[in-house]
Amino acid sequence: MKRIYRSRWQPLVNIRSAILVGLMFCSGPAMAQQPELPTIALNADIYVILAEVADTPTTREIGLMRRKFMPQGAGMLFLFDRSAIHCMWMKNTLIPLSVAFIDERGRIVNIADMQPLTETSHCASRPTRYALEMNLGWFKKRGIGAGAVIGGLERFSAATR
Repeated sequence: MKRIYRSRWQPLVNIRSAILVGLMFCSGPAMAQQPELPTIALNADIYVILAEVADTPTTREIGLMRRKFMPQGAGMLFLFDRSAIHCMWMKNTLIPLSVAFIDERGRIVNIADMQPLTETSHCASRPTRYALEMNLGWFKKRGIGAGAVIGGLERFSAATR
């Protein structure tokens, strides 16, 4: 009679393997990987901003969700297909942000401060084409407010789309 020896750890190894395989094939939103986004250099007064560009429905929906950190001087530019009263929220967003709503000419219409993990809507006060999210207080600390111009957006003007 042949004896089969099994390690006392074998059941634990099998459970861990099953969990790992399950996680690999999990496709729920909690496991969604953010796509690599193109970046653009913008400027606000003398300040340079390196912004990721979210210009599709999917990238705009994901935005900065689940990120734990954003470097100073970095942000995310949301490029909308047309001017309208756009709104932003912080569902699944872990870092506090300020959002500047920007019109077709690159002028900031209004800025809203947003707290993490909330579903409160923060909206433009009139039709805008862009929204620029930065770390909370970034605009205020630099004296940038409504009426200021964000440079570098002209490449997205209606004439070039």
